[in-house]
Amino acid sequence: MGLVVLGLNHKTAPVELRERVVFAQNELASILQDLNSSLTQESLIVSTCNRTELYAVTDDPAQVRRWLVDRHAIGETDAHTLYELCDHHAMEHAFAVASGLDSLILGEPQILGQLKDAYRVAQEADTLGPILNRLFQNTFFVAKRVRTETHIGAQSVSVAAAAVSLTKQIFTNLTHHTALLVGAGETIELTARHLHAHGLKKMLIVNRSLERAEKLALEFNAAALPLANLNSHLQEADILVSATASPVPLIRKDAVGAALKARRHKPILMIDLAVPRNVEPSVAEFEDVYLYAVDDLKAVISENLKAREEAATQARAVIREEVDRIRSESRVQIAVPTIRELRAQAEAHKTHTLTEAKRQLHNGRSADEVMAYLADTLTHRIIHPPSHALRKALERGDDSLIEAARTLFELDDEVE
Repeated sequence: MGLVVLGLNHKTAPVELRERVVFAQNELASILQDLNSSLTQESLIVSTCNRTELYAVTDDPAQVRRWLVDRHAIGETDAHTLYELCDHHAMEHAFAVASGLDSLILGEPQILGQLKDAYRVAQEADTLGPILNRLFQNTFFVAKRVRTETHIGAQSVSVAAAAVSLTKQIFTNLTHHTALLVGAGETIELTARHLHAHGLKKMLIVNRSLERAEKLALEFNAAALPLANLNSHLQEADILVSATASPVPLIRKDAVGAALKARRHKPILMIDLAVPRNVEPSVAEFEDVYLYAVDDLKAVISENLKAREEAATQARAVIREEVDRIRSESRVQIAVPTIRELRAQAEAHKTHTLTEAKRQLHNGRSADEVMAYLADTLTHRIIHPPSHALRKALERGDDSLIEAARTLFELDDEVE
């Protein structure tokens, strides 16, 4: 039974595949419980716009991989996008993910919250056990240590910040423009915060839950609109940023065409941060639309990474140190039962021999004789089992036990 991580991310798979290999949040608990009833002893799933990963404790990683491939109909041509990491490699990967070292934007903190959400879902589904519990407690500890001891998060380089950076490259002065934000989650909140800080003239927030949109709009002096009104307000948008969990596109080509006509073909910048995508890819066919998806932001993001590269090197050193520490502690734990048994055996020898020595003293033997008996008997009882084992090993031609014994008993290289 071992730890395994199976998944794909923005480094291994294009957005077209990632948006197919997504687990709906409201189905995660039942999926995890089904996994534990058939293929795994412990399980946890992380599913975001940039990665889908299954953390499992299982006897048969190959069978779990087949389950993932079959569930999402991943064909042979795409199978290479899946990675499989086991034991300490899986642990090191979890630490790197939580620390933001495996993110689209180096050092971004959002993934840590997503990991904590995934951990909570697995806890509530009762699909965690000692191995995954220990893994994620260590993961959260390491992520905190990285944030505390390095400057990995010193500068704002989230997807939202990258989107606004792109916006600033196209519209140098936002005080004359209107942004339409579709969604009301963390990404849109960060986007709104950045746009507001850059002096955006007008902001419209559209969301399926009008209450959430109103709550967010209140903070930024924006207008909140129900999702049903999206198309009727497209024509007002110079900038559109979308990040919802909708499984189907919300911004269709025909609606954008009508909005462009109403705008007299004044250009629109559209940034689709959602996976699956919220904007139909065919919208990019309009000459007056500049459409960017998550993967398109990589060029923008790369400009913000230089300040974090040194911190990332320090963070990786922290991770290696923690992995080595945990592996060392695990190896010690393996030896604990043997050490405990060895101590109990020695204690039994001591008690038995001491009882016999006291009896001899009571019967009139001299103290010197009893002390000699005590020393000889304890020495014999402690030395006899390893001496016997060494002779048997040599008879079998096993020389390795000799070296182990010399190390174990701290013997000098030369016997006097």
